[in-house]
Amino acid sequence: MPVPLHLIETSPRLPESADAVVIGGGIVGVWTAYFLSRRGLSVALVEKGRIGAEQSSRNWGWCRQQNRDARELPMATRSLDLWQRFAAESGEDTGFARCGLFYLSNDEQELAGWARWGDFARSVGVTTHMLNGAEATERGRATGRSWKGGVFSPTDGIADPARAAAAVARAVMKSGGTVHQMCAARGLDIAGGRVRGVVTEQGAIRTSVAVMAGGAWASSFCHQLGIRFPLASIRSSVLSVSAAAGLPDALHTAAVSVTRRGDGGHTLAISGRGRLDPTLQQLRFAPQFLPMFRRRWRSLLPGGIDGLRSGHETLHRWTLDGPTPMERVRILDPAPDRSTIRLTHRRALELLPALKETTVTGAWAGYIDSTPDGVPAIGEVSSLPGFILAAGFSGHGFGIGPGAGHLIADLITDQSPIVDPRPYHPGRFAGFNVGTVASFRDGLPNVWTPGCVA
Repeated sequence: MPVPLHLIETSPRLPESADAVVIGGGIVGVWTAYFLSRRGLSVALVEKGRIGAEQSSRNWGWCRQQNRDARELPMATRSLDLWQRFAAESGEDTGFARCGLFYLSNDEQELAGWARWGDFARSVGVTTHMLNGAEATERGRATGRSWKGGVFSPTDGIADPARAAAAVARAVMKSGGTVHQMCAARGLDIAGGRVRGVVTEQGAIRTSVAVMAGGAWASSFCHQLGIRFPLASIRSSVLSVSAAAGLPDALHTAAVSVTRRGDGGHTLAISGRGRLDPTLQQLRFAPQFLPMFRRRWRSLLPGGIDGLRSGHETLHRWTLDGPTPMERVRILDPAPDRSTIRLTHRRALELLPALKETTVTGAWAGYIDSTPDGVPAIGEVSSLPGFILAAGFSGHGFGIGPGAGHLIADLITDQSPIVDPRPYHPGRFAGFNVGTVASFRDGLPNVWTPGCVA
């Protein structure tokens, strides 16, 4: 079964000019276009395939503050408010609900880490509750087990990956923006060292602002412009099952995580587990990613040739007047890792006996664009005025997509930023070395798991 996805009809004609062009119709791209169009800018959103068809529809759907990296936490908090306000503002339904997120553990070290994060989170106004053994066991009664402890974040929630990006894209068009599917951006028109337009397969759009929100494709696109952006794509596999009664909306354990889907079924996944499909781009950036790879050696497994076949991490140069890798592979649809699917299903059945009455309804994989420090790159590239990078969300883009889109719109329109933009600036990767990751984490509660899809 293919990944569930709501399809939409989009704008019939490419504009000749726009105040801003957003490249990439994933969750970050659609939210960026939405906030720009709401401010009265003329916006064109171009997508090589279908809106939300890659990782934006293949994730768990978690919209969380819980256990966020300290640099991402302010954006996560603001994003929850934006998710909640969107339905009233737009009349569109993303499936968002503040259902609360629930974590269980029998590992003392893991519980201690959650407690430290909770102390920090409460100091900045985030609501999170540590649960003792009796409380965790009662709240986790669907497992039929005893637990040493847990954590509950009541203001966090979930949205529906199958419908969210499409809903926001429809709101873009309601606000006066245009959305163009099957329209790959081949490159930029640059004059005088500045962006002057975006060249697509359907023609050029004059603009002084181009936002690259292309997910796993972002680094190869930057490479065409002589911009070095370290990115590694991790292939993450999940499955869905039919509906079962009495289960939490969103439950995480070290063994497996379970999330209610918009269709009533559940998504099952193992946090952090993925395959690294080797590509020349990954070899190029290997020194920057060695610390992350070392930390994750138990869960990050060697992959196959899927990455080479897909072409999203190519180092080849392409021309603006001929087909590009994006036109050859409209939608990244890598094969799910069957061993991970089997392991995930087995663990889920062991954790939640009610799932034994369900059937598997689908399995899929997606490529998660990860940076060396696990924090997205958001901001104007210093060497190319007018080119805004918004990529490398490391599996966190769905939940913080609204805040990221708002921040990008703030930067473009010279408004007071919704959050401090400095931790996200892409310039931090200039001169990035293997010792930099630790220095970024000094003094910050960092429990980030790159490649997690929540």
